[in-house]
Amino acid sequence: MPFWQRFLFWLLVLGVAGGIARLSHTVVERYAPGAALLRKDLLIVILVTLLFTPALWVLIRLLAMPTADAAPDMWSMARYGTIFASGLIILRRGLPGPAEPELEVSQPRIYKRLPDGFSEQILRLTVRDHSVDVVTDQGVHTIRSRFGDAIDEMVPITGHCTHRSHWVTDAAIESVERSGGKIHLRLTNGDLVPVSRKYRPGLEEAGII
Repeated sequence: MPFWQRFLFWLLVLGVAGGIARLSHTVVERYAPGAALLRKDLLIVILVTLLFTPALWVLIRLLAMPTADAAPDMWSMARYGTIFASGLIILRRGLPGPAEPELEVSQPRIYKRLPDGFSEQILRLTVRDHSVDVVTDQGVHTIRSRFGDAIDEMVPITGHCTHRSHWVTDAAIESVERSGGKIHLRLTNGDLVPVSRKYRPGLEEAGII
């Protein structure tokens, strides 16, 4: 074949092969998303072979062979298709994929006020004089801060004010206890935190009490 004909032939072969490979991968991922990796690869090889074999045979008949008798049989084309599909799988598994971006874990800003390497679970905040007690599952840390500022610095940890002097995290609430018309929240460490009338509606709306 002259150069332009060879160039056109291989250009079409590569284009058709790439399209069929992408289509086969999409079909397998759509209809067998939970299949094992080896099974997915086998299904892709089968699909690529079934689709690429007749396409390659047609391209050879149209561009590469002077007579119909010179065209290779379909069985030979199937072998080429299988080898091509297997090579694609090996190449795809061997090349490293794009690096996944590391997800930055957002920590409460209040951690900066606590000891280095702090990893305790914060249960509640309590006002004491001009300081705030940060009560955790392992003890108490006292910081110099306004109560409102300390609460703002707890984001993204969610919680509620139960009293003008108490803020508790949602995860720390274990139960609700009522006695003599008063309501307290029992925390996971056994602490009882009072609920005042001012903050009771908000806790009821949140479904906590």
